[in-house]
Amino acid sequence: MKMLTTARKTLTIYGSALTLGLTAVFASTPAAAEETYTWKVQSHWPGSSSSYEDSLVRLQKILEERTDGRLELELYEAGSLFKAKEIFNAVSRGILEMGTISPSYAQDKITLAGIASGLPFAFRNVWEAAYFHQGLGFEQMLRDEAAEYGVYWATDKVYPTEMVVKQPINSWADFTKLKIRSSGALQTFLTEAGAAASYIPGGELYTALDSGIVDGAHWGASQGAFSMGLYEVAKYHVQPALNIAGTDVIIVSQKALDKLPEDMQNIVKQALDEQFWFRTNEYQYKERITLAKAINEHGVQVNTLPDDVQDRLTQTAQKLWDEEGKRSDNAKKALDMLKDYLSELGYL
Repeated sequence: MKMLTTARKTLTIYGSALTLGLTAVFASTPAAAEETYTWKVQSHWPGSSSSYEDSLVRLQKILEERTDGRLELELYEAGSLFKAKEIFNAVSRGILEMGTISPSYAQDKITLAGIASGLPFAFRNVWEAAYFHQGLGFEQMLRDEAAEYGVYWATDKVYPTEMVVKQPINSWADFTKLKIRSSGALQTFLTEAGAAASYIPGGELYTALDSGIVDGAHWGASQGAFSMGLYEVAKYHVQPALNIAGTDVIIVSQKALDKLPEDMQNIVKQALDEQFWFRTNEYQYKERITLAKAINEHGVQVNTLPDDVQDRLTQTAQKLWDEEGKRSDNAKKALDMLKDYLSELGYL
């Protein structure tokens, strides 16, 4: 009996020592949750574009901070790894974990891309476009379409797209003589309206404008034009906006997202949701002060389109809306929702 008691004591002591030893080992070994992840991120923005710093670098810092360094974004500016129109496919296939695009670059896959790029002369205020996305469910419709390609879709911001031109537009004849750098639905719209619109990558835009290959261009609005140096060669900022839309999108490989621990997945999604509201509001503030700076420092003038030019552009625009609605049942649903919304606002 005494020997049995002694054995039990010995076993207890050994078990306690083993437990302490294992505890010490696990305490000194990084937990699985501490694993770090590095994502390659290809942007469609050149490094000189305002959104590269304000949107992409901002997101990089926030994700690294909120994950305690467990998620690092390795950023590549426009053209570094893929051409802009190849980014969606690279993210869809998991070659890239994240990217930024314009919806127009994915219009062969996403039937809502034309509406997302911004139907011309639809919204008149930024808040209207923001509510259409987040309040009426258009963002979720986009997300559902992208999910079919293994992509998580998050609109970066909504903002106005406004042209810069080398000579003022004072008549319809002036407009129809223009050669304009454009993309997506706006490229179609400007061509249908009578101008000669063509796509030119961001990295080649300044040279094309400076050399006269094009007479005007849109790259966002005043911030985009200023950051790309366009006001150096084009002194007229055209208003009203061609459109107000979610022209920039952050896309994430669903495969890469699924590999993250659940807490990190939630951090990424929450950061992207916050980004939409923060950047939409910040962009409007910076638009106002940037245009004022361009006027004061570069002698830029605001060129408000004559009423007859605006009327003709509006007529052309509304014909093109219906064409976008024909792309799919989903696109028709989104367009009907938009028209109902604009009617409620008193615009139709």
